[in-house]
Amino acid sequence: MTGYLDKLNLRPFEKRLVVAVGVILFLVVNAWFVFPHFSDLRQTQARRAEVLKKLQLWQAECEQIPKYRAAIAGMVGEGAEVPLEDQQHNFSSTILMQQSQSGVNVTSTGRTTPHTNDFFIELTQTIQAQSGEPQLVDFLYKLGDGGSLIRVRGLTVRPDPPRQQLVANVTLVASYQKNPPKKAAQAGQTASSKPSTAPAK
Repeated sequence: MTGYLDKLNLRPFEKRLVVAVGVILFLVVNAWFVFPHFSDLRQTQARRAEVLKKLQLWQAECEQIPKYRAAIAGMVGEGAEVPLEDQQHNFSSTILMQQSQSGVNVTSTGRTTPHTNDFFIELTQTIQAQSGEPQLVDFLYKLGDGGSLIRVRGLTVRPDPPRQQLVANVTLVASYQKNPPKKAAQAGQTASSKPSTAPAK
């Protein structure tokens, strides 16, 4: 550095001035471009630790896939199979039976609407019920209790005009498994497995 300044034929004061300007320029460049990135390593390490944590969680969940599949298969196997022709009757009779047991007065019932997909047939019905609070809570709880196929999808409650009972509009949903044509398949298998009784010619 000194040799380079000597070639410029600068006086001592000018040399000191050039060195001071160089130092200031060096500090400005570092403050502008280098110092703001001092925390990049810490931030990168924090992101890396977060990614590794997520990776461990995902790997742990992936290891649970066989258990989840077994649980789903068990729940599907436990689902009650109600014949197609009995589903709507089963839906309505369950509601009526629980109504009488809980002491709830169903004042009106809407039309039963079916919806279907590849695995389930879903029946939806809206009812209006009138009762006291304990009876209504018991009615709604018992409808979905245990292995019941009925669930409450929507509920609005208001007091009746005398303000002695509650009037509830309840949307009930029941999901039934689609029954495969087992009887037809079994009949076909039985017929094909029976030996021919025709006399040999």
